[in-house]
Amino acid sequence: MNVQAPTALVRLARDAAAAPSDRPAAGAAALKTQCSSCHLRDLCLPCGLGLPEVARLDGLGFGRRKVKAGEELYRGGDRFQYVHAVRSGTFKSSLMLSDGREQVSGFHMAGELMGLDGLANGRHASTATALEDAEVCAIPYVHLNELATGSSEMQLVMARLMSREIVREHSLMMLLGSMNAEERVAAFLINLSQRMKARGYSPSEFHLRMSRAEIGSYLGMKLETVSRTFSAFQQQRLLEVDKRHIRIVDLEGLMRAFQPQVH
Repeated sequence: MNVQAPTALVRLARDAAAAPSDRPAAGAAALKTQCSSCHLRDLCLPCGLGLPEVARLDGLGFGRRKVKAGEELYRGGDRFQYVHAVRSGTFKSSLMLSDGREQVSGFHMAGELMGLDGLANGRHASTATALEDAEVCAIPYVHLNELATGSSEMQLVMARLMSREIVREHSLMMLLGSMNAEERVAAFLINLSQRMKARGYSPSEFHLRMSRAEIGSYLGMKLETVSRTFSAFQQQRLLEVDKRHIRIVDLEGLMRAFQPQVH
């Protein structure tokens, strides 16, 4: 298998990653963690790695950081230094538009990585904000880069992570460009349901950590349209909605109705 392309990719941000961050991961060095004993390892960075490679990750000794609800983990324009793995809680990524409005570009939960947007030019393009009290693993990218230099497995992992970012961007473009309001909200709920299931939670009943306005920003919809769509789904007996608490009454029906557009 040719690993030259992944090798080139992980070297792109070496100089930028080695530069000191404008906003260092405060408190990250205080708490140490190990990938080998983490309950999220099958969803996070070690996914697919063999035991020797996971042991090498453990040897990096990266730390944890607690982030309070409403606190920014990093801001757009900050120098890229860390890849952050969410251990608990939920985050949103957002961009600031030229007119001062916020555009939500993604939501992140336990087992997912944030910060890869900084690979392009050494600075984060988006701002990551905690939607609830959360905890992350702060992984120095320069250390990951050094590990990947001597490991074809890690090179492929890094390439896969970058590919995920591309797929996520393409999915968002499809969501905004080809779906009507009901299809967008249905796709959003089905995606959340699948992510909850992957983490061992109920796929049909969960609490939304994001506001209707943040959902609307992400889906390219007005707040009123989001609220009307939730009400419409409730009237169709697909959902039960109590403020931010969602119960999908007919998950299969929701998927049958919108599966062609979701996939």
